[in-house]
Amino acid sequence: MWFEKYAACEGTSMTFSTSACLQKATSRAKSDVANKLVSMFLHDLSRRIATSIRLPVSDPRYADSVAAAFGSNCCYCSRVLEKDRAAVEHLDGMNRFRLGLHIPGNVLVACKRCNGEKRRDDQASDLTLAESGWESFLSHDGSRCLSSCSNCAYWATVWPDAKERAERLETTKARINAFRNAYPGSMGWARKARACLRPTVDSLYRECQEFAVTQIRNTANEAFSKLLEVGDK
Repeated sequence: MWFEKYAACEGTSMTFSTSACLQKATSRAKSDVANKLVSMFLHDLSRRIATSIRLPVSDPRYADSVAAAFGSNCCYCSRVLEKDRAAVEHLDGMNRFRLGLHIPGNVLVACKRCNGEKRRDDQASDLTLAESGWESFLSHDGSRCLSSCSNCAYWATVWPDAKERAERLETTKARINAFRNAYPGSMGWARKARACLRPTVDSLYRECQEFAVTQIRNTANEAFSKLLEVGDK
């Protein structure tokens, strides 16, 4: 979106650092590994919880309840969903900051635009507008952030009128809260996870980073040595 705005301005010069872009991609490798394994841990924990409450997200009863509450619309912006632009949405993101779970009450369907924009709140170590990523995302009404806030700018494109935007965002928060409250059992598990799992997940994340730095590097060195022994054919 920012690119479209700037590209539309004639005479605006833009600079792009190929070197910086490539360096960033390389440095993120170990974090990508750690984040993926944290997600796998939260998914595995979610399966155990779903078995305990006897209601997995894949159960048709849960799908029916999501459809009844939100229809075929994005849970955030209410735009009509299409198959090629719908995304499974975790209200509390499944990462080391939000500690979200794949359980009833936390899984809805959003459009890919909202799903992507919300990641800025999901991946922030500290939130100032709300305690959860999804509530923070829906709190960017343009009245509490700096003018450079990307999420405030996003919501302004969805609902340009400031009054309507504020009302819509509050209504959406209330609708989602009501939906989550319909699943007190699984939401109880979610609260316990947020309260006590942060040290466990932080430790797992650090260990995974160490694995990515040492074990993978050592294995790559061994593989490279083997390739040198083979030589050119």
